[in-house]
Formats: sequence, structure tokens, C-alpha cells
Amino acid sequence: MGEGVPADARRPYVIDVSRLIWRTWSGRLPTGIDRVCLAYLDHFSGRALALVQRGRFRLVLDRASSDSLFALLRGGCGAGFRRRLTGLLARAAVGKRCRELSGKIYLNVGHTGLNSRGLGPWLRAGGLRPVVLVHDLIPITHPQFSRPGEAERHRQRVLAVLDWADGIIANSAATRDSLARFAAQSGRALPETTVALLGCDPVAAPTAIKTPDRPWFVVVGTIEARKNHAFLLRLWQDIAAKRGSGAPLLVLIGQRGWEADEAFALLDRSGQLAAHVLELGTCSDGALSAWLKGARALLMPSLAEGFGLPVAEALALGTPVIATDLPVYREFAGDIPLYLAASDAARWKQAIESFAADCAERNRQHALAAQYAPPSWAAHFAAVDAWLSRFLA
Repeated sequence: MGEGVPADARRPYVIDVSRLIWRTWSGRLPTGIDRVCLAYLDHFSGRALALVQRGRFRLVLDRASSDSLFALLRGGCGAGFRRRLTGLLARAAVGKRCRELSGKIYLNVGHTGLNSRGLGPWLRAGGLRPVVLVHDLIPITHPQFSRPGEAERHRQRVLAVLDWADGIIANSAATRDSLARFAAQSGRALPETTVALLGCDPVAAPTAIKTPDRPWFVVVGTIEARKNHAFLLRLWQDIAAKRGSGAPLLVLIGQRGWEADEAFALLDRSGQLAAHVLELGTCSDGALSAWLKGARALLMPSLAEGFGLPVAEALALGTPVIATDLPVYREFAGDIPLYLAASDAARWKQAIESFAADCAERNRQHALAAQYAPPSWAAHFAAVDAWLSRFLA
């Protein structure tokens, strides 16, 4: 657009940053979805205005206020974040807002507010074209792993997307297929959908850690029921009983989540595990890289995943992977990992004991991982940008 066109009009996207605001406000470590939100913020901020919503409150900031908010969110929860955020939003609420939204693409990549009854009508009234990134349908397909009420909340989110979204970005073919099945079961048409594998952020350079004096295995992710930590902890009890001080170390990297009482009880009360399990609720990116790079393998016994980024991160560092045989892993990791049934405790135990020393399977993976190219954000956004262009025509 040429000169004389309002600055806000030259930004064709409205990106919902609500999840990033509330997560940063709480000071919690970023989850996989948070990292996706940050990647979209980095990619679209120069072409987007910011939307903030909470309950029935929705505010689209003008260009200058949007840029200030984007910069604040990139800085994370540093000193003065809450004060600066409160002041910025207060000024934006009483000051100049973006009034002309018709034709802009609304991007929601964090599932924020999708189950709010007012969001769809608000988008239609403003002439916005909604595009939503769907991460997974796990609370619907596996409600036993979710917090009470989350299955119905997520069902309402996905139904809303099917009802009013112009387009959907699925993070994997597995997610797209799950979404298509749900749409058919719900009697809804599936909006125009594209699959764009999530990018693997450049792996941070490993920093110094206190290296254990024995082999170790790593699990990365929030400790929650679907991640199946309790399964591994029971295996480690058996391995420790058999090998004593010769047992490998299990390193759990991730915050405690929900519906994982058995895992929490084993971590807190099992004297047998105390000497063989290290729980790291916080971990810098550099330390995470160091733990992964030195591990005998990444263990991913998850029962359900929307993507499973730690698999790509481990392979990018040359670290072998032992994982449950979920279709999504094969989309970006192919046949490199050792895939095992989640219920086959004997094979998991055998694999862990074999990988603790040199074995043919670990050597095979190590050689293949050296040539592995993880999915990139550059490829993701090249595909997404090309696909979104049809909504801007």
C-alpha cells in the first residue's frame, strides 16, 4: 500500500497474543504451544496488530502500541513486566485503537478464547477472516488424560473453529486427520485446512552441567498423565532392584502438571528411586541441550501427542530416541527412533538396558541422527505464508 494509507491498514494480520500475556504474567516456563506462539509473534509482528482478549473484553491495539507490546513479550517476564504491561494496556484502552479491521486475517495459534461464545460474532461483525492453528484434539480423543472439564472445553473450542474459521493450520497430518474425523462425527464441514509441521528452534549450545558418573536417559515435557512418566518410574524401580548402584540415571526435565498422581507419589515417596531419578522442574535451554546431547537416549513413552518436539530436538543433537509408535513421530523422524508399544514393559526395559551400553540399534540411530535435518520454521512459514495469501486476495 502506498503513502497516505493509514499505518494500521498496511498491516493485514491481527495476531492474538493473549496466551503469551497471561503465561508470561504468571512467570511459568514456556510450553510447546507457548514456543509456537513466540515463533508466530517473531514472524508476523512486522505485519500484524495485536489483539488482547480476556472474557468478554477484546482490544485491538494500533500499530505503535502493538509494536510496544510485541517487544515487551519478546523480553519475557523480566523486571517490571507487570507494571509495564498494565500501563501499556491501560493507555491503549483509552487511546487510539484500530477501528478498520475488515478483511484482515485474525491469527489464533494458542487456542486462546476459542470457546468464548462472543468471539465468533465479534470476528464476523468486524469483517475479520479467522485462521486458527490447531495443536491437537487430545482432550477430546483421550479425556482420561485431561483435567476435569477440559474435554468439554476443548470440544467447544474445536466446534467453534469448525463453525466460524475461514482456515485451519494443522501442526501435523495426524492432527488434521483427527480433526477431520471429529468434524464428520459432529456433522460439520472441515474448513480449508493446511498441514505445516512445526519448526524445531535452533538448538542452544550446550552449557556446563554437573555430569553424572554413570549413563543417563532423559525425558522432556510436563509431568502429566499422557506423558506416561509413571510407566518409566516403575521400570526404573525394576532396573534399580536388579542393578543397584549400576543402574542408569533417569533425568526428568519439566514442570509438574496434572492427572499424574502415581508419578508424583513415586517421585516423592519411593526411597528406591531417590538415587536413580533426577527431577529438574526448571532448566535453561543450554542445560537442556547438554542433558540431551550426553544422554544414551531420549525416552518418549507418551500415550498421545499433538507433535512431540523433543524427538526432533534430540535427533538434531545426534541423540537416539526410544518412543511409543505414534504416527506423528514418523512424519518428521521417519524410521530413525526405536518405536515400542506403550504397554510392552519388557521391551522397554530391554531397550533401556541395551542402550545404557553400546548396542547395534543405538549405533544405527546415532549414525542416522548425524544426517538428520529437523523440520524448520523457515519451511513452516514459507508454506503458511503461501497458503494465507489466498485469504488476502
